[in-house]
Amino acid sequence: MSSKNRILLSVMMFLQFFVWGAWFATLGACLAGNNLTGIIGDAYGSAPIAAIIAPLFLGLVADRFFNSEKAMGVLHLIGGGLLFMAPGLIAKGDGKSLVWLFTAYMLCYMPTLGLSNTVAFTNIDDRNKFPALRVWGTIGWIVAGLIVGGLGWSASTHIFTLAAISSLVLGVVCFLQPATPPPAAGKPINLNALLMVDAFKMLGNVPFLVFILCSTLICIPLAYYYAFTSNYLTHIGFKAAGSTMTLGQMSEIFFMLLVPFFFRRLGVKWMIAVGMLAWVVRYALFSMGAPEQVLWMILSGVVLHGVCYDFFFVTGFIYTDTKAPAEVRGQAQSMLVFFTQGVGMYFGYQVAGGKFGATVKSAEALGKAMPPAESFTFWESFGKMFTAQKPQVAGTVLQDTMGQWKEFWMFPCLMAATIMVIFALAFWEKKEVIAAAEPPKH
Repeated sequence: MSSKNRILLSVMMFLQFFVWGAWFATLGACLAGNNLTGIIGDAYGSAPIAAIIAPLFLGLVADRFFNSEKAMGVLHLIGGGLLFMAPGLIAKGDGKSLVWLFTAYMLCYMPTLGLSNTVAFTNIDDRNKFPALRVWGTIGWIVAGLIVGGLGWSASTHIFTLAAISSLVLGVVCFLQPATPPPAAGKPINLNALLMVDAFKMLGNVPFLVFILCSTLICIPLAYYYAFTSNYLTHIGFKAAGSTMTLGQMSEIFFMLLVPFFFRRLGVKWMIAVGMLAWVVRYALFSMGAPEQVLWMILSGVVLHGVCYDFFFVTGFIYTDTKAPAEVRGQAQSMLVFFTQGVGMYFGYQVAGGKFGATVKSAEALGKAMPPAESFTFWESFGKMFTAQKPQVAGTVLQDTMGQWKEFWMFPCLMAATIMVIFALAFWEKKEVIAAAEPPKH
């Protein structure tokens, strides 16, 4: 791989996740700050709907008729145009149209996750070099959060303008990528592969069925974090919520490096169980830290994202790859994404959205009572990642809201704990499968 291609692919990965991180992480805070709390669940639900449909688009169209880099470019240019429309709809208070807009955007964005991987894998000479490229995506998400938090935009509609401009830039960058012809050009359509029929047959294996069911269910409480943490941090008094949430991605990079070490000592079952346990602990910290706004508890809950994601999702991908026959590994990975990022997260956002409206009833009242957003420089925002100033509001609205947040976070905590116990008791795998999944010793 030439140095030029390495740079182009790294920039592509950086922007791919910069665009998403620029608006998705603090979308809930933005909607709540503009009196659109009621559509937060539906707005976030646009992502799993698109995740369910994306494999069909890739299999039927993108992989057969268009160069991957060109398909990516077109989709990001269309997506950028759509995001420019979001601030206007928010100003009008048109929540219904806004949800449709987010759905249309995510239908453009989600296929590019697979396309970007196709472009990368096609143009590197060693698959072991992929992680070095993919890490730029995590860095892109972190930088987006730091910029959003640093500029004081965590609850501002400016996040959509930033994401839209970035999407247009990425669209142009995609056309500069190395030519990547459609991988399935000229091949007959295989409906069994497209609909993951062969992968679904794997559900006849009891350990794998337990794994899929628990993975789907655990994504319901996971959705609480993505949809409402930015709102929670804002109510606590964090001035740069977008920056604060990037601590989770920073820990993700750190714990990713530790995955092989723990994998050899814990194995598949207990790696996944520890990942689930991290979600239990995270929500318990959020719940217990709410009444008195205990910062170390709340920050610890954010930092635990690295364990939550790496120990569960990364281990799950490895286990699925090991469990699946060679000829259906791609289908099996698509099926795992379908159930987790698609089905599980969709129901999770719906449950979380409904629970938020029913539980944190004083959220909008607190938002209106809080003082105007404080202005600070970009460099000052780095210090504000770790600090919060308790909102000074009249009456008991702050205490009431924090008590409601305590109840809100306890529900996903108990749900995750129940699923973790079921998984620990019901999941038992053959020793040879566990051995095959373990990374080699160095």
